[in-house]
Amino acid sequence: MPSYEFTSEDVVYLRHGDRELQARLYRPIGAGPFPAVVDLHGGAWNNGDLTGTQGLDEALAKNGFVVASLNFRHAADGYPTTLVDINYGIRWLKAHAREFNIDPNRVGSAGQSSGGHLAMLAAMRPSDSRYASQPLPAGSPKVDATVRAVAMSWPVINPLSRYRHAKRAMKSPNPPAFAIGMEEKHDTYWKTEAAMIEGNPILILERGEKVQMPAALWVQGRPDMVHDYHDEDSNFPGNEPERFVSNYRKAGGDIEIVYVPNEQRSSAVSFDPIAAFFKKHLA
Repeated sequence: MPSYEFTSEDVVYLRHGDRELQARLYRPIGAGPFPAVVDLHGGAWNNGDLTGTQGLDEALAKNGFVVASLNFRHAADGYPTTLVDINYGIRWLKAHAREFNIDPNRVGSAGQSSGGHLAMLAAMRPSDSRYASQPLPAGSPKVDATVRAVAMSWPVINPLSRYRHAKRAMKSPNPPAFAIGMEEKHDTYWKTEAAMIEGNPILILERGEKVQMPAALWVQGRPDMVHDYHDEDSNFPGNEPERFVSNYRKAGGDIEIVYVPNEQRSSAVSFDPIAAFFKKHLA
């Protein structure tokens, strides 16, 4: 199996006034054109940057994928500004296909934790008028934000249930570390529970919204009380990963779930299944 050498560089992909948003591009050295992946960092919609997915991004580049790891607006900028940046970032990457030596018809997305939620939400709604509201520069090729495959690493797929899960955990005698400050992070980004419902991939499926459903992979560490828990407000008997997978398949989508030891999740144990998934669906 070939292992590519690659280069990396940071480029500005979008400006909002004086504010620049960068993408870190990982580019295999070879003839190409290569398939490409847009990768999104985690951080509870408030923290993190494009360095947060470096391990996976380097693994994908070695496997022959161009990767664009994005910075994007988050925290107090609020929903849906992040989706505007991600939608634009996917179109920007496709519009520069020749320059970056990629095949614009073989583009996927990936994301970790809250970035996994964002990757799936952006993939479900590539033509949403809010998300697609930032035009490319005049004269750019006509492209859209559709992706062929989405790989999620322990995504916060249901912002509302995780918000309530954290609030309940804070009422326990010894609150777990993940719950401390989590309510405030949700409030900062989402502002309201109504927004957490609207931008919610699980509830989008459960209310029957017509969305795009690219091939999907969920990589989940166990045990992981932060992402693998039961929503007490749902009558689904399983945890949130199983609930989403069930709904995705019921709606006609193709999705796989891979469980890994949680203490090894940020390693080849999770990177290898993601690389294999993209090789299958972006070949």
